[in-house]
Amino acid sequence: MKIDLHRIKVREVIDGYKDSAEEGVVAYGGKLDVRPKYQREFVYKDKQRDAVIDTVKKGFPLNVMYWVKTGADSFEVLDGQQRTISIGQYANGDFSVDFNGRTAMFHNLTKEEKDQILDYELMVYFCEGTDKEKLDWFKIINIAGEKLTDQELRNAVYTGSWLSDVKLKFSKSNCAAYLLANDGGALLTGSPIRQEYLETALSWINNGEVAEYMAKHQHDKNANELWEYFQNVIAWVRKAFPNHRKEMANVNWGELYNQFEDEKLDAKKLEAEVTKLMQDEDVTKKSGIYPYLLTSQERHLSIRAFNDKMKREAYERQKGVCVKCRKEFALEEMEADHITPWHEGGKTTAKNCQMLCKQDNRTKSGK
Repeated sequence: MKIDLHRIKVREVIDGYKDSAEEGVVAYGGKLDVRPKYQREFVYKDKQRDAVIDTVKKGFPLNVMYWVKTGADSFEVLDGQQRTISIGQYANGDFSVDFNGRTAMFHNLTKEEKDQILDYELMVYFCEGTDKEKLDWFKIINIAGEKLTDQELRNAVYTGSWLSDVKLKFSKSNCAAYLLANDGGALLTGSPIRQEYLETALSWINNGEVAEYMAKHQHDKNANELWEYFQNVIAWVRKAFPNHRKEMANVNWGELYNQFEDEKLDAKKLEAEVTKLMQDEDVTKKSGIYPYLLTSQERHLSIRAFNDKMKREAYERQKGVCVKCRKEFALEEMEADHITPWHEGGKTTAKNCQMLCKQDNRTKSGK
């Protein structure tokens, strides 16, 4: 890439600053695209945002920024979006900071204080290169800053109208996907602006193969297929499990929907089972109750294991003899087992503990 260093005052950069949310952010007299398609959303926390202003106020150096030339007199931010938006938002009066012993928005500053901000010089590299060079560099220079998530990196690769539409639905604060998944209690965890809702939806619809789905649909006109699928999953969950519990935010609903969407489920019967299992002390992973009820696989529940005291008591009671093969073993050569299986009502108690040699225990459990 061809690179030239420039010193540009803040007053020039924020000239014409306009944040139009989904439509993007422009600055530098309308010549700078602050948030091109491959860029992430604004993810700085208040503390990081305030630190940018504090750095400018004190005249300390900010890290260099990179702008890519997209025309004779137009640019897009390759690196520096978070810092540029922080400065733009402050000058726009969107937040206040501690300034010379008082809390002040930009319009509260004296002329000298405003000039202190506006005359600060940003170090900006103007870069020219191919799209591939641009994206490769974007990945490299962002490693040292707020770390990019895997989904943010995928977004940098699979750009186009499909990505614009999918980000509108899944990647904005209070986006449609967020509102839908939280209407009646959260069914997902994570942050839309860090692309976690989008990543989850993509994983659900394509059985974990996120990049494969994005590559296949990159040039679609819109993301209607993914959006319709996501709505169907959420509606299916609400119907099957209408009583929301916090553990539901940690369930892989897409995997269950893909497998059981055509089965007739009895919501009342399921609710009774959920209530019972939520009170079972042996179930240590409560979010696993939902996949367990549909798949009958105990592994989802992480049934509480026997502790060392219980194992020792059973070992001494059996005099070191495996109850299956009747051979004698050292304690470390044996494993604890439920006499009455958990699914038949057996509990993880000393009374219900027996020791089997490893071979017999694994044969019994089908490992």
